[in-house]
Amino acid sequence: MLYLRLLKESLMFAIDSLVVNKLRTILSLLGITIGIFAMVSVFTVVSSLEKNIRSNIQSLGDNVIYIQKWPWSFDSNQPWWEYIRRPQPKLDEFQMVKKLCQSADAVAMVVGDNTTVKYLSNSIENATMIGVTNEYNRIWDLEITSGRYITPMENRTGRAVAVLGADIASNLFGGSEPVGKRFKVKGRNVDVIGVLEREGENMMGNSNDNNVFVPIQFARNFIYLGGNGEETTIMVKAKEGVSNAELMDELTGIMRSLRKLKPTANDNFALNRLSMLSQGFDSLFSVINIAGFTIGIFSIIVGGFSIANIMFVSVQERTSLIGIQKSLGAKNAFILFQFLFESIFLCVIGGAVGLLLIFFGTLIVTYGLDFELFMGIDDISLGLGLSAIIGIISGIVPSLRASRMNPVDAIRSN
Repeated sequence: MLYLRLLKESLMFAIDSLVVNKLRTILSLLGITIGIFAMVSVFTVVSSLEKNIRSNIQSLGDNVIYIQKWPWSFDSNQPWWEYIRRPQPKLDEFQMVKKLCQSADAVAMVVGDNTTVKYLSNSIENATMIGVTNEYNRIWDLEITSGRYITPMENRTGRAVAVLGADIASNLFGGSEPVGKRFKVKGRNVDVIGVLEREGENMMGNSNDNNVFVPIQFARNFIYLGGNGEETTIMVKAKEGVSNAELMDELTGIMRSLRKLKPTANDNFALNRLSMLSQGFDSLFSVINIAGFTIGIFSIIVGGFSIANIMFVSVQERTSLIGIQKSLGAKNAFILFQFLFESIFLCVIGGAVGLLLIFFGTLIVTYGLDFELFMGIDDISLGLGLSAIIGIISGIVPSLRASRMNPVDAIRSN
């Protein structure tokens, strides 16, 4: 009951300090509010950005290995000209990987090129024509709203068929049903067999809305596979229970065998995986978090000095009241905690205002800019916890000074 009473009295004194000295208190709390706002807002934005990016990376398939010419992260010990001399993955290599790889659940090959597509008087420039094999949709989930996907037979024979992205279908054919219609690409007639669901662009800049998917054997009419022009990729999805390390070991052996590399020779191909991107983002987010923490902590320290100044003034103004309390039997600990709790309450109020501003900011960004921004429990706990710690540090010296006052001298001071 004593501590509850102490908390109540400290809260009342803190509220009285806010009401009586509005301008002084607001200016002093501003440092805490700005510090918590700067620090937690950075953490909130970074954690939201990180969650969205990692979610988009995971959507690309965290159990998929990409066999390519260029690595996603370069080895500084390997000369750059060795990368340039590497050959692109070829169609016959894709076929052998699909035949030999025992750890693969699906294997696909993909190549892309920008082109112009035409239908009657409508045309779209810079549409991305992507040549794929029939297992591509088992690796990258394609949501088809109407029609169907490319069949193995259509892929083997190189039939002129296409699955269109939502934007291509809408802009090329207007409001009419595209499936069953015929458009032109590089002078060739192509039949529409399917239309994809609208995706929108994700954080990684990926979207199928402006893509035209055709059988890779049909794409060979316009793109030289394995040449030094357009980059080709062999995508390999691991079976259930097979780790990326196991799959990469097997693929390394297969590719080295196919390219007849000597045991001492370096790999002339890259096995890329999404964890490479995640590792790069880890260091980036760490730097941003450190910067946000540094900016915030300096603001909080300035606010802490302001709170300490408020508490010294508060002790000075209530010196006679401290003497009366002590003369009536109040212990030093009671006086100490009375002022210490007041300091903590003031800092927590400043921190809460900062968190409230961040909360309203997340609502504006989420609903106004169509970017999901959220403030987690960890961010709230960090803000309030730091506020309380600064309150203890700022209030401990003034509180000790008040608790050690001589009651007779304190009463006479007024």
